[in-house]
Amino acid sequence: MYTLPAILVAGPPHSGKSVLSYQLTMALRAREINHYVLRAYPDGEGDWSYEAEQELVRDIRTKGRGDDKWVKRTRSDISRRHYPLIVDIGGRPTPFQETIFDECTHAILLWTDTYNRSEWLQRIERNGIALLADLHSLQSGPEQIEQTSPILRGTISGLERERGRISPGPTLQAVIDSVAALFATDAATLRRQHLEAAPVELAIDLERLAATFDLPGRPRRWRPEDIPRFLDYLPIHKPIALYGRAPCWLYAAAGVYVRPAAFWQFDMRLGWVQPPVLHCGAPRQNAPWRCQLASSGSRVQIELFLNHPYVDWTEAYGQTVPRVPSGVPVMLSGKIPCWLYTALARTYAGDHQIVVHQPQLPAEVIINRFNI
Repeated sequence: MYTLPAILVAGPPHSGKSVLSYQLTMALRAREINHYVLRAYPDGEGDWSYEAEQELVRDIRTKGRGDDKWVKRTRSDISRRHYPLIVDIGGRPTPFQETIFDECTHAILLWTDTYNRSEWLQRIERNGIALLADLHSLQSGPEQIEQTSPILRGTISGLERERGRISPGPTLQAVIDSVAALFATDAATLRRQHLEAAPVELAIDLERLAATFDLPGRPRRWRPEDIPRFLDYLPIHKPIALYGRAPCWLYAAAGVYVRPAAFWQFDMRLGWVQPPVLHCGAPRQNAPWRCQLASSGSRVQIELFLNHPYVDWTEAYGQTVPRVPSGVPVMLSGKIPCWLYTALARTYAGDHQIVVHQPQLPAEVIINRFNI
């Protein structure tokens, strides 16, 4: 049986692991290669932290703790992966956090001096991971490839946090090509299997739909102004399943549009899931989050803060969220899973206009203005 690869991006702090992970995912998306970046340390980062203004990122980025609960659930996610993975781990893993390595098949090592290279090579070897690339990471300077097979060796430079993408040098391009070759195996079969496993008859591939709509960019990106055309494509009040990479607000808009019919979305960690049913009322003692309400003009902003950096779908089902007076617009925000945004939107949509805040966009996204 073919095992989907899981590549650990390894190395000491400030060696460029998270930046490399972001550059890899953007290049793979442009080639339409299915994969997922699993940030295996709760540092609050995501694509948004490379696409928003860096001053804003510094204000809202938070650090979490990679405790036992986090490690166990992250290991479970990797072991039952639905896609090839890029696993971005912290630079100072404890022995228990290092057990995440056991679920990975390959590693890319970034190192800044010979001491931390030796330390990380020992970690990789004792966990039996195949080394894909062994790279000296420099802040600046020319890149150099010393060897391409069986392990890519050389120097890579410029992996510093900044907004947007950088132009890949020869080493970064070689890393991209190597990962693309590994991940491309049976990609079409994987997509077909996921769509065939959809729990309802109508399963919509969002990446194919983006190509049909001829959305701009490589990879193609959904924009707020695409919402009316997208919703016109959907059957109203009919069960649907959505598959593919798209912003949380697009999933939320679709979930609102088809309500009260069943709605499913493909979660990169969990597979096919239904947004959990939530209720309006007083918070429960066992709530996995706390809600902060604030008035913003004529609307109410509801921001969710997770009590633990990993919230499970089963913990969310049947939980409560604050009651808002009928007719008052609601703005949703917080670093929460995409399925939870959809659940919140479906909960409030009956009596409220729903607005979603996304840090990298210049304005909030109104998802149910269009006669829903």
